[in-house]
Amino acid sequence: MKQLRAIWAYRFFIISSIKTEFRSRFARSSLGGVWMILHPLAQVAIYALVLSAVLKAKLPNIDSQFAYAIYLMAGMLGWSLFSEVFGRCITIFVDNSNLIKKIAFPKITLPLIITGSVLVNNILLLGAILIVFGILGHIPTLQLLWLPLLMFVTLALALGFGLMLGIINVFMRDIGQIVPILMQFWFWLTPIVYVADTLPEEYRNFFYYNPMTGIIEGYQNILVYDRSIDLSTLTYPIILACISIILALFMYFRANEEMADAL
Repeated sequence: MKQLRAIWAYRFFIISSIKTEFRSRFARSSLGGVWMILHPLAQVAIYALVLSAVLKAKLPNIDSQFAYAIYLMAGMLGWSLFSEVFGRCITIFVDNSNLIKKIAFPKITLPLIITGSVLVNNILLLGAILIVFGILGHIPTLQLLWLPLLMFVTLALALGFGLMLGIINVFMRDIGQIVPILMQFWFWLTPIVYVADTLPEEYRNFFYYNPMTGIIEGYQNILVYDRSIDLSTLTYPIILACISIILALFMYFRANEEMADAL
């Protein structure tokens, strides 16, 4: 309860920090926040060009020349939300060590600032993707109303895992070097570029131990296939997100005092 009261007391600090980060990120750029949308869209365009046009990749149950690009954009939307929050939480306390040493404030506000900033970026990216979908003739349905739940689970999972490793990284700096490598494996173990149903049947269940598989399939069901989310594949990520958040908060309360000295 003490931390919740602290978060409420510092709510204006959190909001102003999100605004400041958003402005400073593109302060000297002529295109400003447009770059935030162009980067992931360019990445998707490269994948779509190589895998859809050059390798002639096909999607089952969809008869459209743009189906693969739509499929990639749906998966990348979910993955970018997870990977950015997770990746930034790993170094959150180390990157803000000077601030933590000089100013007395609840450190738990830092992941909330990151979450707010990344969420704003991701919502703008979603808007850009929906415009591209419209141009390609793919109009999403009211199943879009499931997206807030999916985004909430994605953020909870990223925050839980990211905060745990971020706390460990204060004491073991190797974590910050290892995680980017592991993230590359994690990306390719998640059905973003490929379809899970095309995997060999004997290995398919193994991929569902990856909590991002159910989440990314949820994005694809909503944005590509106009279906509701499959709760049977989302239950495991939800449980894992709850457990990781509880463990992260436990570790934070235990290490809160020692972190300032270690930094």
